[in-house]
Amino acid sequence: MPASRRMLILGLGGLVASCASPNPDLYVLAVRPGVIRQGAPKTIVVRQIALARYLERPEIVRSSDDYRVVTLHNDWWGEPLGAMILRVLVEELDQRLPGSAVFADNGAIVPKLDVAVEINLQRMDLNTDGLLQLTAQIATDARSVRSQMVALTVRPEDGTTRALVAAMSVAVGQLADAIAVLLTER
Repeated sequence: MPASRRMLILGLGGLVASCASPNPDLYVLAVRPGVIRQGAPKTIVVRQIALARYLERPEIVRSSDDYRVVTLHNDWWGEPLGAMILRVLVEELDQRLPGSAVFADNGAIVPKLDVAVEINLQRMDLNTDGLLQLTAQIATDARSVRSQMVALTVRPEDGTTRALVAAMSVAVGQLADAIAVLLTER
């Protein structure tokens, strides 16, 4: 192979390598402590979280206002968002409801349940005022279905992705608080 062709191939290979994006930064939600409550059913199963479709992506969604979904292209979730919220909520509810055993319905242990918790997460991103907005429907199906609409807002500390994820963690903790109240006020 002539030297000029070899140089062209090496140059193209270097160009392709230089265009490759760096590995994304991965983030996870943190479990937040909450108020301990008594009187919840003994066995609680949290069903898979139904996410608004625009949230079902590896990239973190920054905003969905003004008719546009804005994602953070190099800031991704460390696991699928629905599975992560489910994992965090199970741990948070287990902490908030010490007289109850809380399980995820997709885990290895799925006992006979006293109550199931179902969640439709409709929004979890920044609004035009820069506040994190979490909107969800929650329902329990003990003897009769009880449901509630939850709209939460949290102000991130600053404009970083870390602050956004921290605000999301706080909002999911507040969602766990709302679920705990729904389960204990019968």
